[in-house]
Amino acid sequence: MQPYRPSPSPARRTVLRGSLAASAAVSLGARPAPAQARSGRPRAAWGVQTGDVTSSSGLVWVRSDRPARMVVETSATESFRRPRRWEGPLLGPDTDCTGTTALRGLPPGTQIHYRVTLADPDDPRRTGEPVYGTFRTAPARRRDGVRFLWSGDIAGQGWGINPDIGGFRAYEEMRRLDPDFFLCSGDTVYADGPLLPSVTLPDGRVWRNLMTEEKAKVAETLDEYRGVFRYNLLDHNVRAFNAQVPSIVQWDDHEVRNNWYPGQILDDPRYGEKDVDVLAARAGRAFGEYFPVRAPSAGRIHRVVRHGPLLDVFVLDMRTYRNANSPGRQADDTTGILGTEQLAWLKRELARSRAVWKVLAADMPLGLVVPDGAVDFEAVAQGDPGVPLGRELQIAELLRFIKHRRITGTLWLTADVHYTSAQHYLPERAAFQDFAPFWEFVSGPLAAGGFPANALDGTFGPERVFVRAPQRANVSPMESPQYFGEVDIDGDSGELTVRLRAEGGTVLFSQVLRPGRVGQ
Repeated sequence: MQPYRPSPSPARRTVLRGSLAASAAVSLGARPAPAQARSGRPRAAWGVQTGDVTSSSGLVWVRSDRPARMVVETSATESFRRPRRWEGPLLGPDTDCTGTTALRGLPPGTQIHYRVTLADPDDPRRTGEPVYGTFRTAPARRRDGVRFLWSGDIAGQGWGINPDIGGFRAYEEMRRLDPDFFLCSGDTVYADGPLLPSVTLPDGRVWRNLMTEEKAKVAETLDEYRGVFRYNLLDHNVRAFNAQVPSIVQWDDHEVRNNWYPGQILDDPRYGEKDVDVLAARAGRAFGEYFPVRAPSAGRIHRVVRHGPLLDVFVLDMRTYRNANSPGRQADDTTGILGTEQLAWLKRELARSRAVWKVLAADMPLGLVVPDGAVDFEAVAQGDPGVPLGRELQIAELLRFIKHRRITGTLWLTADVHYTSAQHYLPERAAFQDFAPFWEFVSGPLAAGGFPANALDGTFGPERVFVRAPQRANVSPMESPQYFGEVDIDGDSGELTVRLRAEGGTVLFSQVLRPGRVGQ
């Protein structure tokens, strides 16, 4: 099956021009000045975003350069005749002048055009230039099909926005594919990864980073975390992509600090604040402020986003509820990587799902061995191919549940390891065999360093069907392509096609899965 490569429609080109025009005035790295020191009208120079779009709802995000009232208007056409008006929150210092407005009662399977206007809270007649965006609501009919992209790992390992190569170029490639949505699989920022102004590559070329104050050190304060999340929005590719493609966003470790877990006390001289729980609370608040996600004040990232009759996306949080990283040899482990409450929630939601396909959006892989130091492990697998131990026990429980409840159409998508691969899990190859076969697909980084492939753990019987990875650690985006994945669900047959893509347009690997089977 050939990949679908549409060009932007005239309406989307208009949205793109409007978004870029509004965001061209971004002052790189600048923080908002105190409101009393400024004059003029509020500006939305960081663009707009939409998130968690369903068949009837969605979230619209914006940031102002000063306190302002957020107003959203939606329309079925880009002319905005008879627009529907949504009055949003007052944006102020408590949220770093960011805000999200929930849109409800939208028509399914429809291209929604929207514009966000910022109004002076003291004089609503004083408004800034509107910023435009568009998105498609999920279809109500199965035959309409669904197509989305996924990846993660953005601005990591010292590789930030490089103006010499056009910034985060993979975002422009993804925008041109015009997907229904983008699943961002974690490591949305690297709060623990300071940038240098320039880095000399092995071949003598020089990588040049766009610098801001917050990206020059590890983030510790709330303002520093906010600055890290703000950094990626300085890239014109990111802003144009956000104006056209809605996202489903989850987090992993680098939003806070590498390989963190609850209760951890740091032994890292870069940090004055050693309590990871304090850092995670600050990072979580900034995450909720800078992405269009629901209920950020509750600190909850795991959720189900229902995208019509063909697809439910189960967004997992494998960071907040986990136990401490360890050698992973416990014979009894109820906390695991999901925590007991999240595991119960996931079982319940999987059992009640009626979607043809159920994507388990994991911020970490299952069968890839991801070490944390010399003896501890960061993900699920711990390198012992025998019976489940440690965090593997919880995943075994989940896989057994899926099999015995005859839940069909599950597949796992992740990023994290900074290469792209496809693993097929088969009980006949496994030490633990009470599960149905399934696939796990890995894609990334989107704008970070590339790394060699991780070893496989045989507990759940994975076979690496495809892999593309560099041969050395932390290969820059100038030396190795970035990666993202594509999922295309055909509305007539229900067949799901996964494509692993490389920056530059190449489809590296393709796999077709058929619906209605307990295992593939």
